[in-house]
Amino acid sequence: MELIQEVPDLSAYLAADEAIDHHHPLVRRTAARLARDAGDPRVTWRASDVLEQGTGVRYAKAHAPAALLRAEDIPTALCYQKFETVHGLVAVRFNGAWHRQDPRGNKPGVDAQFSLNEERLAFAPDPESNEMDYPVLYAEPHPVVLAALKAAPDRPYLWQTLPTAL
Repeated sequence: MELIQEVPDLSAYLAADEAIDHHHPLVRRTAARLARDAGDPRVTWRASDVLEQGTGVRYAKAHAPAALLRAEDIPTALCYQKFETVHGLVAVRFNGAWHRQDPRGNKPGVDAQFSLNEERLAFAPDPESNEMDYPVLYAEPHPVVLAALKAAPDRPYLWQTLPTAL
């Protein structure tokens, strides 16, 4: 589908109006916080740290929902995919079956919404590119993943030391 701008001048799409009141202090504070989080150098690995600090990379983002679901007595496993690096997922046990979920979050081009009806992961591995789904459901974070998170003083370091395989 080709998208068509209603107004040719791009500045119209940056303007504030009655509904899109981006000049409001709450909107400004929230936007500034979100922008800081996107470049946040902190590395969290405990679920409680992810929730408290509001930041986490792919593995930590799996630890947080696993902890929240387990707190409500919902069996939840950790599982992984291999692309250029290892990516963390969670699997939820519901109605007698496991359902993998991708906690990475949605953004343009990524639609990984929670679903118990169909798997909606961000990306599907390409076996021809040596990508894969690891079939094991782990009760605890994989030691390679946890070691990488614990050893990283910041995200730039972590990006250089992400596990490439389990």
